[in-house]
Amino acid sequence: MKRTLLLFLCITGMHAAQAQFSEHHAIYGTSELNLGNYSGIDFGLNYVFEETYSFKIGYSRNFRQPKTQPRDYSSGLVGVWLYGTTNPYDQIRNFQITVGKIVQLNESGTIRANLSMGMGFTTIKEPENWVKTQNNFITENYTWEYDKYNTVSLIINPKIEFPFSRFYGLTVSPMVQISRERTYFGLGFGQMIGLLRKKREF
Repeated sequence: MKRTLLLFLCITGMHAAQAQFSEHHAIYGTSELNLGNYSGIDFGLNYVFEETYSFKIGYSRNFRQPKTQPRDYSSGLVGVWLYGTTNPYDQIRNFQITVGKIVQLNESGTIRANLSMGMGFTTIKEPENWVKTQNNFITENYTWEYDKYNTVSLIINPKIEFPFSRFYGLTVSPMVQISRERTYFGLGFGQMIGLLRKKREF
């Protein structure tokens, strides 16, 4: 009897603590497809306090055709078979931390703006030193070397979030990453999964 009572009290306490937590805090993950002057992916771990203040730790990786690529570059049949995965690309990889403010756009809380900005540690990787080789139609007709360097970026990332339910939603996310070396700008489309908002009372 005592064990049953103790188990009941523990379960009740855990449920109450969970309800109290979800009333003031939200934690969720986001994944987005980026389209802009580069294209790629973005992942984030997000925290929202009191449906007012936001914090995000994120990672993005974006690609584009190299600006220095010779006009007659060919990936050969091997590149075609591998769907271009071995081709050279200009790349921007970014680890970021942003903070922001949540603005509710409707009374039910299913549309909100997450106005955030912050800083990023950015790695830029670009092919250079192109050297033409004998073109045998099988492999690439140029060799190259990657130039890699690091910099710091300013991240501007206002986002429209659609938490249709407490645990799943969609996002539309304009983003600008400004550094001394390169600037990325684009639009992200993605999803959000986790504890997104508190339970609404109707």
